[in-house]
Amino acid sequence: MRRMKILLAEDDVDDRFIFENFLGGRSDIELLPYAENGLEVLSFLDAVPSQDTLPDMIIMDHNMPKMSGRQALEQLKQTERYAHIPVFIYSTYADTQLIETCTASGATMVVTKPLNNKGYQDLLDSFLKVLQPESGHSKRG
Repeated sequence: MRRMKILLAEDDVDDRFIFENFLGGRSDIELLPYAENGLEVLSFLDAVPSQDTLPDMIIMDHNMPKMSGRQALEQLKQTERYAHIPVFIYSTYADTQLIETCTASGATMVVTKPLNNKGYQDLLDSFLKVLQPESGHSKRG
């Protein structure tokens, strides 16, 4: 099975560490170099040489400096080259307004940040299930 390439956009060092620590060992994903804000997401994607080497999904924190996750999401979905990439928004607090706004802008899913390893594993499993509904199980490392 091909590993899913994930681009993480997260400005908080601790949250990046947690994400990498909990999910870095999984055999079903490849964590790409992270971006610290929406502008870095766009720069990263612009530097990707070919369509087939773009990330399979983007996981973005909503609250980031320079360009928020929602703002970056809107830009991505308006750019033909990136519009097909599933974008998952996660935030410390995902209220109804954030969920509705981001979903209307094209987010695949909007969720609250997990609190522990199991939460992160379950979160990623739910993202992968959305992308591969025929696959009913995960391939944790």
